[in-house]
Amino acid sequence: MKNFFSTFFGAIVGVIVAGILCTVIFATIIVSSFKHQFHFGKEKEVRIKPNSILMLKFKDPIKERGVSNPFAELGLGDIVGDKSGTGLDDLMKSIKKAETDTVIKGIYLDLTDDIMASSATLEEVRNSLLQFKASKKFIYAYAEGYSQKSYYLASVADKIYLHPEGDFMFKGLSAQIMYYKNALEKINVEMQVFRHGKFKSAVEPYLLDKMSAPNRLQLETLLNSIWMHMLEGISKQRGVSVAELQSIADELKINFPADAQQLKLVDELKYKDEVSDALKQKLGLKEKQKINFVSLGDYFSHINKKGDDDDKEENKKSDKKSKLAVIYAVGEIMSGEGDADKIGSESTAKSIREARLDTTIKAIVLRVNSPGGSALASDVIWREVTLAKKVKPVVVSMGDVAASGGYYISCAADRIFAQPNTITGSIGVFGLSPNAQKLFSEKLGINVDTVNTNKHSDLGSLFRPASAQEAAYIQKGVEQVYNTFTKRVAEGRGMSQADVDSIGQGRVWSGADAIGIKLVDELGGINDAINYAVKKVNLKEGEYELLSLPKQKDPIKDLINGKKDEEETKVLQQNLGIFYDYIKYAQSVIKAKGVQARLPFEMTIN
Repeated sequence: MKNFFSTFFGAIVGVIVAGILCTVIFATIIVSSFKHQFHFGKEKEVRIKPNSILMLKFKDPIKERGVSNPFAELGLGDIVGDKSGTGLDDLMKSIKKAETDTVIKGIYLDLTDDIMASSATLEEVRNSLLQFKASKKFIYAYAEGYSQKSYYLASVADKIYLHPEGDFMFKGLSAQIMYYKNALEKINVEMQVFRHGKFKSAVEPYLLDKMSAPNRLQLETLLNSIWMHMLEGISKQRGVSVAELQSIADELKINFPADAQQLKLVDELKYKDEVSDALKQKLGLKEKQKINFVSLGDYFSHINKKGDDDDKEENKKSDKKSKLAVIYAVGEIMSGEGDADKIGSESTAKSIREARLDTTIKAIVLRVNSPGGSALASDVIWREVTLAKKVKPVVVSMGDVAASGGYYISCAADRIFAQPNTITGSIGVFGLSPNAQKLFSEKLGINVDTVNTNKHSDLGSLFRPASAQEAAYIQKGVEQVYNTFTKRVAEGRGMSQADVDSIGQGRVWSGADAIGIKLVDELGGINDAINYAVKKVNLKEGEYELLSLPKQKDPIKDLINGKKDEEETKVLQQNLGIFYDYIKYAQSVIKAKGVQARLPFEMTIN
């Protein structure tokens, strides 16, 4: 009886909570649907006072695109709002606007929280800050402790402050890869591998217990390229030679905050209240006056705020304006429809096709941030890029990674931009087929029997190994895909297929090194790619608008449909910690269908 009542009352509480959530969602839908037509309710108005400072914190991951949050209008953003992170596009737009905004006097970087962004994304933000600094406005940075990533960003600041008892990490880069061979052997699972490319090491974790010599070579080359770029950037801003920075890292010279100050990597050791005093002095404020800090979210809302009449007028104008389409291709490449974190061949191809057929769109910038995935899905997208290129300029901007399938969909573009620390190349393919026969029979005591109509009907079965004939059949498919891949690159880049093969074989390159082997045309970020496309079609500022594709999904539908997956992911991340990314990657590789054009490893760079 006791269990009955606890279950009964638990169910009632669940119904009540669900009812409240549904009411909130319904109310938000009503507000979002009718506010423009009936002026129902007002959004929170953000006013930026004169003599303000734009404060940038990086508590959330930096992702390619910002997502609108309709729940913020009801003041419920923290409860049921989007938690996907900060949009790089929103961040860069805000910094750019702050350059000329007379009420913004400077930027304050609060870097106590480590930055959740990869190297090329960090480079985009840092370059935006350098451009802001060129406007003669100030940038101050403070942290209780600097990681290498946060310090690289802080190095642009006019003043770098560190907590007197804080941490300062400066040791060089390290990459770690997890290997599963011994674990698979313990459970009697044989991973059957088919690949082309001596550097195509995506399959190595299932075959080896440590790095192969080719994989170690490519990783050492990649890390040294990224590290040297970081050192050169820090050296230029701080006036400390690259050789001295190398010595600081090699000899672990920074034990205490005072060491960082003595070595000229930080300016002063201050508590946060003392940093506030320094900012007040910079602004000409008195001791008891408050600093007008403006958060990124509030500032972005402010610069995008327009009245209904203004919106209508702007829409009329924009219909007549020329457009430049920025098409985002972010995440693993798969067949079908994608989402914010996966590139679907259907949805991405559709966006490129629509941009090609729209006569108001004069050029296309394809923003690629992908480790690759399905070779077939990549070819579907490649086809649309080649068709679009015949009609209008197509420019690729590479983000953190545009490798394997990510490079496949990029290679046909008129021009390719990458950051010096972008990971690219990885021109190679592979296929995996696990054989778990012994796991089931010897470990679990489960036998599987099969009935076939033909000799090879159960090809690819989990419960038996591939025969020699079948293995040869699969390998032929892998070789054919590699041949097609290298042919596509040769055509797109104006190279011979033999030359592509010599720099291919699955090898990864940094953006800086990719320039010399003709895989990339120019170093730069997304704004550089956009500016190139604009010049290519002879447009001037004010004569065009940017159109972001694919259109983002309704955040309310995403909340309803994706809440369960989001909660499951959170539980896994909390319980698995640093192992979550490895297991997620291993899962995606094992589940992958068909031949894969995918980045050859999942690694953590520290």
